[in-house]
Amino acid sequence: MTNLTGLKLSAIQKPISISAVQQRRNKLVRRLWEQGELAKAQQTGTQFAPKKFRTVTDIHGERRQVETNKRVKAWWFTTETGKLAICVRYGTRVLELAKGKYAVEVGAEKDLSATLDVLKAAVLAGELDTAIEAASTKLRAAFGK
Repeated sequence: MTNLTGLKLSAIQKPISISAVQQRRNKLVRRLWEQGELAKAQQTGTQFAPKKFRTVTDIHGERRQVETNKRVKAWWFTTETGKLAICVRYGTRVLELAKGKYAVEVGAEKDLSATLDVLKAAVLAGELDTAIEAASTKLRAAFGK
């Protein structure tokens, strides 16, 4: 026990499952990270191609996992005034960031990464939970049809 005396022991246990709200936040943060990496790659002139696994069936009927490139579409676009704007998506839905506001205006391409980092921090702080919940509810309703 002499080795453990220098440690701060606690009765805390690891949770068995993650709440649905936290799962949705994590999903959106992963997508925002991908957008940030895509923006950085675009600024440096390189390609960003994350990998994913697909299950395919060959001609003999055997199923196997194949690693393929994941297609990441940019969430930003150029407005009529020539500035960039970002729409935050949850699945196929565009999130309403504020009442009637669906996009974040970004001045130039160099500000894109910083804006995505601010959005990621807002998601982790729970500022977009109501918008994520609304989009998630609409997505789930579409699967029931």
